[in-house]
This record gives sequence, structure tokens and C-alpha cells, in this order.
Amino acid sequence: MSKKRILLTGGKGFFCSRLADYYKNDYEFLVTDKDDLDFTDRQAVLDCASAFQPNLIIHAGAIAVTDFCNQHPDIARKVNVDGALHVAEAARKAHAQLIFLSSEQVFNGNTNGGPFHEEDTAVPNTVYGANKLEAEALLKEILDELWIVRFTWMFGLPERNKNMSNGILWDTLTKLRNQEKIIASPHEFRGMGYIYETIANFQKLFEAPYGTYHMGATNNESRYDTVKHILHLLGLDSKLDQLLKEDTVHYLDHNRDVRLDTTKANQAGMYWTDTHDALELCLREFGMIR
Repeated sequence: MSKKRILLTGGKGFFCSRLADYYKNDYEFLVTDKDDLDFTDRQAVLDCASAFQPNLIIHAGAIAVTDFCNQHPDIARKVNVDGALHVAEAARKAHAQLIFLSSEQVFNGNTNGGPFHEEDTAVPNTVYGANKLEAEALLKEILDELWIVRFTWMFGLPERNKNMSNGILWDTLTKLRNQEKIIASPHEFRGMGYIYETIANFQKLFEAPYGTYHMGATNNESRYDTVKHILHLLGLDSKLDQLLKEDTVHYLDHNRDVRLDTTKANQAGMYWTDTHDALELCLREFGMIR
């Protein structure tokens, strides 16, 4: 029996580069990145899908740098919204399913506090978050065979030939290596999950009903307390005052809380350890602690 064909955009990024390698024996992947496929070019996307005839497209390509998007909203919308619409049109013409990777950032402007359910009203306050929320709505008008996935913040560690993202763990380790004091906010709350737990769960999404899913770790502690836990795992409790400082600047009259409720994903058979345990799991798998 032939393998399911999966087309990846953003295929060389932090998530998809690991996803394709993890499932390389299970699916036939066409891994595309910005140098291979400009998905802001409608015809290029249509031609690519027509040639490969994917069963499934995972659209991970985006400009996710918040400051850049805020400074260049026209470029951000062209990539994050128009590009997503081109991919959805290509999926429809190729009779392929589509997974659109969105973000917890759609809730960045909410003041009511998480964890947020899929049906909760999202109030983005950045161009990137607004792009993702707009694309979600527009894609639903094009496709019925659509999963929208909002990830919590993911972390991992560097690997050969795979791109890296500045998650909470690598950010902490980088500052330690550079002998920089770590400044972390006690007013920021978000899920922080180990990327390989999300990847291991991702296949289960293919069998779940279409719709929007929140995926990632649960976490009830602030960013400051999460960094503190990383230092504890590394055996650095005695140097805590030298290494970590609370960010005393608080710009809002409420906490920044973009935590996601993952009950719906759990009901579809997907499970994550909480952030504390996920950090320990990652460090053990990479041989950094015993």
C-alpha cells in the first residue's frame, strides 16, 4: 500500500524539520521552505500541489517574528494571510486535507486570563496574532477538510541539520553560557511544551474530527518560576540569586496569560506532560541531567 503523501510548508523550520524526520518511514514528504516554494505566489503553490498530489498539506510557513510583523504589516499579511489562502486553494483543488498551524498569540490581548478553550473569543494585540486569527476564519470558508492547530510555546535543544527556535529552555541555557543574568517576568503565563511530545501526538490529529485544537503542555507557573525550575534541574539552586532576577517592569494592569486548555486534544487521544516534567524529560533525553 502506498504511503500517504504530505506536503510541508515551512518544512525546514523548528517544528517541521523534526516532524518530517520523526515520521520519515511512515509518510512520503515533500518538504518545502521559502527557497523551494514561495507560497505568496498563488500559481506556484497550485503547480506544486498539482505535481505532488498530496493527501495532506501541513501549512507551517509564516513570519512569526512579532516585532517584524508589527513594523511591516503589509508584508506580514501577504505571507501570513494571503499565503495561507493560496495553500488552502491548492489543497481544495488537489482534494487534500489541510492542517493550518496557528498560535496561542491569538489570545495575546485577552485580559480575562487562560487557560483558553477553542471556542473562547480571541483578542490579538499584535499583527502576527491578528494575521493568524484572520487566516483561521478565511480558511474555514474555503475548506471543510481542515484542522486548525494552536500550539503552546514549544522548546527543544539543537540538533544537527535542524533549525532551532528560542524556546524557554534554549534561551535559559544560552544566557547561562554567555554569563548573562536571566530576567524573567512573574506576570507572564503560558504553556511550554517539549517539541517531541507534540510531534509524537501529531499523528493522532489525522484521525480526529476536523476543527480547531489547542495542543501543548499545561503550566500554571509564571515564566520566572519556570526558569527557576530549569536552574533547579541543572543543580544551580545555590547560585539562584546570581543567575536569575525578576522582571519588575509590568506594562499591563493584568498578567499576560496565553495558556491553552487542551481538553479537546486530550479527548482525541493526545496527551502532554506538564511543563515541569517536560523540561526534565528533554534534559534527560539530551543527556544534560541524569
